[in-house]
Amino acid sequence: MKRDALWQNGSNKSPIRFSINKKILMLAAAIVLPFFIVVVVLLVSMIQYSRVYDKIVSDMTIANNYNLNFKDEMDESLYKLVVGYVDFGNISEDETLKDPYALIGELRAEFTKLKDITTETESRVWLETLLRNIDTLEKRVDDIFENIRIGGRYDENIQELDNNIYILTELIQDDIQYYIYYQTKAMEVVTGNLKQQMQSFIIVCGLLVLFLVVLTIIATWRITTGILRPVKVLYDATRQVSEGDLSARADVCSKDEIEILASGFNDMAANMQTLIGQIKEDEQKMRRLDLRLLQEQINPHFLYNTLDTIVWLIEDEKADEAVNMVVSLSSFFRLVLSKGKEIITLREEEQHISSYLKIQERRYRDILEYDIQIDEELYDYQILKLSLQPLVENALYHGIKYKRSRGCIHISCEKTGEVLHLAVSDNGIGMDAEDLEQLRREIERPCRETEKGFGLANVNERIRMYFGAGYGMTIQSEKGRGTIVELTIPAIKIYESLLRKA
Repeated sequence: MKRDALWQNGSNKSPIRFSINKKILMLAAAIVLPFFIVVVVLLVSMIQYSRVYDKIVSDMTIANNYNLNFKDEMDESLYKLVVGYVDFGNISEDETLKDPYALIGELRAEFTKLKDITTETESRVWLETLLRNIDTLEKRVDDIFENIRIGGRYDENIQELDNNIYILTELIQDDIQYYIYYQTKAMEVVTGNLKQQMQSFIIVCGLLVLFLVVLTIIATWRITTGILRPVKVLYDATRQVSEGDLSARADVCSKDEIEILASGFNDMAANMQTLIGQIKEDEQKMRRLDLRLLQEQINPHFLYNTLDTIVWLIEDEKADEAVNMVVSLSSFFRLVLSKGKEIITLREEEQHISSYLKIQERRYRDILEYDIQIDEELYDYQILKLSLQPLVENALYHGIKYKRSRGCIHISCEKTGEVLHLAVSDNGIGMDAEDLEQLRREIERPCRETEKGFGLANVNERIRMYFGAGYGMTIQSEKGRGTIVELTIPAIKIYESLLRKA
């Protein structure tokens, strides 16, 4: 799809963003571009200076208005309130007077805005002092208002005016003057910066010629490299693919004809890798199908012998024992089929082994004992179906049966960390070192190629196919003392496995 997007309707021209011809034209543009950048920088600096200058002038205008009017208006309004010329209720009706709270609120709002947009440190300090004095002034106005409301405190209010109000309004006026002073200094700094920028601009123009020479050399080198480097990348990727590394890709982002070539190469390598991966996956699926078919096969002699035993029990009028045999056989086959599932719980595997051994115990009652010890806490962990039955069958037919005396098969399971260890041990005839080594080699081979130990090799191969090469089967045996076959699989609960698949 990517390659189709690059070529339009069978046309011989591709929508290349940066062809080699365009790159050469970019070299010429690189000479003009610095002049344009310098002009833009100068214009931006002038605009920025103008904005800063206008802001400072606007802030100073606002401060000057309050510097001229606030103290006189506040002092006069409060004095006439104290002497009873007006009261707080009708002061707004007198055109020559203003409500003190309105004056304070307006002053606070304006200078709070100035504080939010002021960046100079000294100016902000005086604005903060001004706002604190405004808060204090408002508290003193509250005191006067309370005294007037109570009545009979004319002397206290006059004293409040002399000792607090007039002093605070004068302090506020001083704060405004200091703010104007430092804003004036900031304006001088802005003007100085503009002069410095002009001087820098003159120096930049003087160095521009030298810069253009260097830029031309660098641009020529980069454009040449931009053409040759993608060719080298494409060559290296081609060599890796020829050596069998189909994951190699040509990472080219040159936006020219070479990128089109690299894109086609990457598509070809990806298609080859996909095809080979599909072939391997198909082979693995076929192998799994073969293994699944093999695991579903049940030794017909086992079935024949079990049915013969059931018939013999019925003829011998041992109906209860025959019923138990049928129940065990039914449970055995039900768990073998497992509704097509390949993964079952350890509980189900234990039930399957128990059914199998109950059937065999009836046939080999004189020589067979068995013991299953699996902690119920491990029942919910997953296991491949028919992992233990071939081990138990091997222990019975190749260990206990040839002992010619009573033997025992012991089945156990332990959890160590994140690994389950399942063991099937018997006290049968065992194996000598040579036979043991040969069996170990056989179970490491694909089960189709084994000459002996097919069931064990089948289990070992299935475990490694599903869980990885780090898991599988180990065998320990000693002639005359018995055999221990151990399986190691990951300790994963069945619901965790379903969540991972989901």
